Amino acid sequence: MSNSTLSPLPSADRPDATARLRDALLGASFTADGLLELLGAPAYAALARSETVPALRATRGDTPLETLVRLFLLQQPVPHTRVAGVLPVDACLESGWLVRAGEDAGDDVAATVDVRPYGGPGGEDWFIVSDLGCAVGGAGGIGSQDERVVLGVGGASTTLAGITVRTPVSSALDLGTGSGIQALHAAQHATRVTATDLNPRALHITALTLALSGAPAADLREGSLFEPVRDDETYDLIVSNPPFVISPGARLTYRDGGMGGDDLCRTLVQQAGERLNEGGFAQFLANWQHMEGEDWQDRLRSWVPRGCDAWIVQREVQDVTQYAELWLRDAGDHRGDPVEYQARYDAWLDEFEARKVRAVGFGWITLRRTAAGEPSITVEEWPHPVEQPLGDTVREHFARLDYLREHDDAALLAGHFRLAAEIVQEQVGLPGAEDPEHVVLRQHRGMRRATKVDTVGAGFAGVCDGSLSAGRILDAIAQLVGEDPVSLRDRTPAQIRLLVEQGFLEPAQ
Repeated sequence: MSNSTLSPLPSADRPDATARLRDALLGASFTADGLLELLGAPAYAALARSETVPALRATRGDTPLETLVRLFLLQQPVPHTRVAGVLPVDACLESGWLVRAGEDAGDDVAATVDVRPYGGPGGEDWFIVSDLGCAVGGAGGIGSQDERVVLGVGGASTTLAGITVRTPVSSALDLGTGSGIQALHAAQHATRVTATDLNPRALHITALTLALSGAPAADLREGSLFEPVRDDETYDLIVSNPPFVISPGARLTYRDGGMGGDDLCRTLVQQAGERLNEGGFAQFLANWQHMEGEDWQDRLRSWVPRGCDAWIVQREVQDVTQYAELWLRDAGDHRGDPVEYQARYDAWLDEFEARKVRAVGFGWITLRRTAAGEPSITVEEWPHPVEQPLGDTVREHFARLDYLREHDDAALLAGHFRLAAEIVQEQVGLPGAEDPEHVVLRQHRGMRRATKVDTVGAGFAGVCDGSLSAGRILDAIAQLVGEDPVSLRDRTPAQIRLLVEQGFLEPAQ
C-alpha cells in the first residue's frame, strides 16, 4: 500500500499550538469523564469495540464537546465555523492537527489523527494520539494494511500499564512505544524516560501524545528491540508491549514480530537482564508457543536470563485455529476477498504445523534483577479475574520472595505475620456435616487467589495479627487440638511459606 494511505502527522515542533489545543480540549471537558457523561456507558463501551453508531447518535447536537468527539474520535468533517468556536482553528491548521476538507475557506475541517482522552492513575487528563480510526478497537476497523499504522489504546496497552510497578525510579525504557502510552505512564515516576520503536511514525506520535498530555518529553530512538540502547546504558524499569503475534511473515509492523515463532518475545526477555539495574524490573506482555512433546512452563523458564527472579503468568491459551482467526479478524482480513482470507488462514496453519505448535499462550512476564545466589522463577496459569491495577501486587510478590529466601524454617517460626486485607474463609462440605471437607481462603484484592488449607492452617491464619510469633501460635493450636507441638512446628512451615508466597499472610515488620 502506498504511503498516501496514512495522513500527514501534526508537527511535533510546535509546542505553542499543542499547548493551546490542550487547553481548548480541557476547557470543553474533552476528557475521559466528560466523554462518559456525554455518551453514557453503553455508547462509551461500544467505542472500545470499534462501534461508532451509538456515539454518532449521542453527538447530534452542537455543543463544544459534541463537536470535538465527532472531529477527533469519530473522524467526521465538521464545519469550520463550529470548530472555530471551540479550538484555535488557525493554529491547528498551520501545525497540522486539522486539514481543510473542502476547497473553500468556509468549508469543513477534519482531524489528521485520532485523539482519545485517557484518564491517568492519579486523575490526570491525558490524550493518546494515534492514526485515524485507531483510537478505539483494532486496525481492522479502518481497513488499513499499511505497515506503518500506529494504534491507540487497546486492552493489551492498559493491561501492561496496570501491572507495571510504579515506584520512583531514575530511568525507564519503553521498548516498542507505539502511541506512547507506556512512556506517558513512566514519565510520572521516572526522572528519565527513553522510548524506542522500529517505526519512525510511532516515535513522532509518541512525541505528540506526551506533548498534548502535558508530560515531559522522552528520549526517542529508532530501532528494533535493544538496538538503540548503548552498551553502557541500564535502567531501573523496562516495559514493552511488543509486536508479539506469532504469524507467518511480518505483514503488520504494529503486531507481527518478524522473527520465527515466539523468538521475538524470547529474545526480548533474554536480553533484558543485562539492561537492568540491581533491583530493577522488566515487564512484558508476550505470546508463547505450546509445542508438541514440550512442557510450556519449562520452555518459559528457559527464557529467564541469569541473575533475575521471574514471575510469569499465563492468562489465556488458544488452539492454533482460534489464534489464527483472532488475528486475521484483527486485521480485517475476514471482510476482504474470501479466497485471499482462506490462503492467509492456510499459511498460518502451515506455519504452526511445521513448527509442531498445538496452541499459543498469552500472558505477563516480569523480571527483577537480583543479587540472590539462587533466583526464583514462578511460572503459573491464572485465567481467573484479577483486580487492576496490579503494580503493587507485583512489587509485593517479589518482596515476599526476598523475605522467604532470607528466612529458614526456624526464622519463619520466630517471625510475626498478619492476615492480608480482604481475605475471607469459606468452609466447604455437605449440608449438616459436623466438620467441613476442606477450608478455602480467598482473596478479594489483587490476584484474587483461593487456596485450600487444613484446620491448622485456617486456625493459624485466623489469629495472625502481628502480635504473636508463628511458633507461639502453633504451640497454642497444638494445645487446643491435643497434638504434639514439636510435630506441628515441623510440618507447618511449608504451609506458612505457601500462604506468604501467595499473599495471604504478610510479614509484620
